[in-house]
Amino acid sequence: MKKGLLGLIALVFMVPVSNAATDEVNIYSYRQPFLIDPITNKFTEKTGIKVNIIYAKKGIAEKLEREGKYSPADLILTSDFNRLVEVTSKGLTQKVASDALTANIPAQYRGSDNQWFALTTRARVIYASKDRIENAKTLSYEDLASEKFKGKICVRSGKHPYNISLIASMIAHNGEAETKQWLVKVKDNLARKPQGNDRAQVKAIKEGVCDVSLGNSYYFGKMLVDEAQKPWADAVNIIFPNQANRGAHINISGVAMAKYAPNKDNARALMEFLSGEEAQSLYASLNMEYPVNAKIEPSEMVKSWGEFKADVIPLSTVIKHQQAAYNLLDEVKFDL
Repeated sequence: MKKGLLGLIALVFMVPVSNAATDEVNIYSYRQPFLIDPITNKFTEKTGIKVNIIYAKKGIAEKLEREGKYSPADLILTSDFNRLVEVTSKGLTQKVASDALTANIPAQYRGSDNQWFALTTRARVIYASKDRIENAKTLSYEDLASEKFKGKICVRSGKHPYNISLIASMIAHNGEAETKQWLVKVKDNLARKPQGNDRAQVKAIKEGVCDVSLGNSYYFGKMLVDEAQKPWADAVNIIFPNQANRGAHINISGVAMAKYAPNKDNARALMEFLSGEEAQSLYASLNMEYPVNAKIEPSEMVKSWGEFKADVIPLSTVIKHQQAAYNLLDEVKFDL
């Protein structure tokens, strides 16, 4: 049996859910149990509404398409912006009218049509060797194209959703032609072929393979609390790029209501809870992310990294350039 089919079976049968409207809410989630379970347990304690969750690494959009109007899904939780784009662009979600969501979530972090909402934010940062990179705090994304970084950059696949969002934002700011030239030069500066995940790039800096890499900010915290990975984090500075101009690129995790949600009122109530103060505090402490609700401060560890200027370009604008980002990566053969 093929691995893909096994994954599909696991997705279908991992957690039973009901499509009958009761005192429950059903979630399809790309986010991990260690983060979501404590938050949904709090929601159940407060409301009595049972939360059923299917966790998956991929395939949620396809599952929703197959199920159609018989889908039991009420909410989709995503770990990145691209997967929110996927389910909304395929017509698998619906608008949600909620004063609480509007009050809790800044406009640039929710869809203009109210079909998706951010729950946390994270910066796409530059990790720079403490020993080998001077004046790192002034770095911009554009600087990675400089000849001074020849053979000194490590990065995961350009087509990973985190990098696609960054490249799409650069197209929004700088245009396609300039972004293509940036990609060509960054590729020429790579120390090795794109590979691994964000933390693997920091490990490579520690080992001297390269001097700088791109990564999400919360991975810094994850490495610091992992005994085996702490030496990697200790070897780098976390840099928030473009502080002299537009600010660091921001990605999100988020939520959307499924098109045929059988428990709409319960689903809306959970969405509002997820954007509220108690859940936002849990997000901050459990995963070292930035709360999307401005009333809640980041964890003490995250605050220790310092304040920074964030790019406030609406993510609904970034969406428009995602296909162009894929096309440019193909044109320059970035991952080859």
